[in-house]
Amino acid sequence: MDSQDTAPPRAVVTVAARKGRPEGPPEKQVEEERRERIRRQAEEASYQLGKELPESVLRLRRLLRKAIRASIASRKRFMVVVSGSDPVKVGVATASIIIFYESVVRGIRGRSHISVLYAFNEQHEDSQLRKELVKRSVKERCNITRLTITKAEDARRYLGTTYQGLVLDLVNDLKPNRIGILTGIVEGGGFIILQAPAWDDWDTQVTEFKSNLVVPGHEQPRHVFITWFKKKLLEHNRNIFIVDLDNDRLISGEPIEPTLPKSRPIMVPSDSRLPEGLYKLALTQDQVEAIRVAEQLLEEPKEGARKKLVVITADRGRGKSCAAGIAMVGIGKLMADGRGRKVRIVVTSPDLENTQSLMELAARAFEALDVKAEAIKDRGLIVGFRSPKVTIKYVMPDEVPDVSADLVVIDEASGLPVPLLHRIWRSKSRILVASTIHGYEGAGRGFSVRFLGEVKSDPLTEVRTYEMEEPIRYAANDPIEEWLFDVLLLDAEPAELDEKDYEDIKSGNLSYLVIEPEELFFRKENLLRQIFGIYVQAHYRNEPDDLALIADAPHYSVRALLTSSGKAVSAALLAEEGGLDPETSRLLMNQDKTKGNIIPDRVIKHLRFPEFGPMRGWRIVRIATHPKVQDRGLGSRLLADIYEESVKRGYDWVGSGFGVNERLTRFWTRNGFQLIHISPDRNPVSGEYTVLVLKPISQAAKALTEAARRELKEKLLGSLHDTYRTMEPGVAVALLKAAGPLDSAIMPLSKLKLQRLWAYLYGTMTYETTNDVIREVVMSYWRRAPMDKGAIDEVEELAIVAKVLQGRFWKNVAAELNIGFEDALRTVKEAVRKLAKLYYGIDEASLEPLTSSDLGAPGP
Repeated sequence: MDSQDTAPPRAVVTVAARKGRPEGPPEKQVEEERRERIRRQAEEASYQLGKELPESVLRLRRLLRKAIRASIASRKRFMVVVSGSDPVKVGVATASIIIFYESVVRGIRGRSHISVLYAFNEQHEDSQLRKELVKRSVKERCNITRLTITKAEDARRYLGTTYQGLVLDLVNDLKPNRIGILTGIVEGGGFIILQAPAWDDWDTQVTEFKSNLVVPGHEQPRHVFITWFKKKLLEHNRNIFIVDLDNDRLISGEPIEPTLPKSRPIMVPSDSRLPEGLYKLALTQDQVEAIRVAEQLLEEPKEGARKKLVVITADRGRGKSCAAGIAMVGIGKLMADGRGRKVRIVVTSPDLENTQSLMELAARAFEALDVKAEAIKDRGLIVGFRSPKVTIKYVMPDEVPDVSADLVVIDEASGLPVPLLHRIWRSKSRILVASTIHGYEGAGRGFSVRFLGEVKSDPLTEVRTYEMEEPIRYAANDPIEEWLFDVLLLDAEPAELDEKDYEDIKSGNLSYLVIEPEELFFRKENLLRQIFGIYVQAHYRNEPDDLALIADAPHYSVRALLTSSGKAVSAALLAEEGGLDPETSRLLMNQDKTKGNIIPDRVIKHLRFPEFGPMRGWRIVRIATHPKVQDRGLGSRLLADIYEESVKRGYDWVGSGFGVNERLTRFWTRNGFQLIHISPDRNPVSGEYTVLVLKPISQAAKALTEAARRELKEKLLGSLHDTYRTMEPGVAVALLKAAGPLDSAIMPLSKLKLQRLWAYLYGTMTYETTNDVIREVVMSYWRRAPMDKGAIDEVEELAIVAKVLQGRFWKNVAAELNIGFEDALRTVKEAVRKLAKLYYGIDEASLEPLTSSDLGAPGP
């Protein structure tokens, strides 16, 4: 029957809904019927396991017998990709592999249990059918295998857990982040099963991930990433098997040869300060050494230093977070014993889920010390501990600088932006850091290059680092880890530059790269790795999903600068936005945002300019320069090339959004971009406000940008005492200067106000009795800024923003400027004295006493 015949008229549906009489059976009844249908199908399909399996599965099992034995002996993992269009066949094949795995394992070592995590897509009926079929089959035919069923979208909950097997349903969706997270939970000797759609059709399937990339004006996603994914599966055929059920063929796969895993004997240091029981929780000598290095936080900083920072780094799966959790508890207890008071430890991370391995080992550390500690949980996650001498609490990253702590532990520090890491470092004296070098967390080495580089050069900070290399869950050179790093570019690095490259940079002998994703992924893989490596180095939170965005988002483009030898030295990721129809633009004023149009959405909603919607432009999602050649004008050169191309394309504007800090604000404004919007709230992870900038091209965009610039400055000046009262004064100064002048006028003051101002500057009146007049003087300076550049110095600018515009307490102003209380008072007065002289000609001998005729008369 045609679908049109079964659909009720739109008007009938509307009326029925309004009267509370939904058409058809109730939703609960529909769901129950669906579950019963799936249950019956799974029950019928499970009988196929007792029948003859496809030849491809039988061939696979013969190979798996060898692969399982070799993997267990070598502490390495194997993976099977089960592809097919029939959910029953895929479910049966999946169940048969799990059952076969159990039979082989029991024959080898008589294991007591096998834990398998099964991640499915709840909203897809075929995924539920596969799940039910496997669940029923395993329950009926396995003795020691236990399935844990979860929704694929909840993958992050399983960070830090360990399983012997994983089934991940990719039939309806392939989200790279989930693959990066979940493959890491399987231990050596275990298996991973990826369920996939028909092998030949998979490349062009519009998955959930791809459908979310579609934006107005770009109605079809590209089909690059899955082809890349398949290519890497075929390239890494050691212990990775692919079975095509539709064509009953085993596509690839070769078992590894068994090898004895190498490991160092665990030796507990004899002269350690932490109890031996804590060291016995370590699973590798690497963990022992990491805990030993962390002990140094118990010692006072070396002469001349005020802070101590211990940094533990490793690739994923080496146990760095667990080592930090063990050390944290031991250090806290000894600190409390030595100080005779309770010690407060603050734990932070980009996500609470990231800290669960650390928290679980902390719980075991309390037990090892025979300390009663109450675990505090929120929605099943540990958020802290209470014990007689030590309290541990998880705190959101942006809140850490403002809370008191004897020790701060930062887990996955590379997932935090460098400016926030700097704030935490400046505010705390003892910090223990655990950070991933390569991993699904992305977040690369902006941490290592930018943050650690500056910290190590600070004479007031004593830094100790330790890099862990020994895997815990599986042996070194694990074939699944090698595949994962390759397919998700987890180890992508910028190119190694030579003298010729440096000469090209110095002379400007660089070419502007315009390239399509297909060419980048399949014919220029080395260049892809260089560009992605630059993104990872520069940005605090790159993820595998970002790689798939580059590949498949139809509105995304990559641009770069190359040396004559073809090496990328600066790269940008661009998103085309705008081109919205007038009706959509009008609706955006009061409705939810539209996908893929961040700048048009904010401009229309906050600035009330629906005319901006139809204008088209490029939003620069990321722009980054090779870490070895930063601050040489390469980013500006790339921006100029992007702008020139935008003009040729007929765009109306080029723009960007970023977490605001002084350095970035100067970079964008120096390149001709205007500030047009600032978020009212800080990003909860980065702790930064987000700003938007535009460089207009068309006349219409120029007029709008000018109006938006002025509005932003007015808004900021009117909100610093309220919405932006906690904004860093340095950031506020940078924004107020970058926004440009509102006008050249100087606020007129009455003769009475001028007398009061003189009395503050040269007489006996205090700031508190004159702050209304002082504010008008200061407002003149900032409304004109940066016209009066040099009238007051940088410290004075910070002081008048913090005190006069933000209304902070004097002690907070002094702390912000890192000066004494009396110095803060003098700095503000000196700044106002200079401005009063400049604007009103006031000096110590300039004013005469008032007469009655002067009252109310405006001053000069």
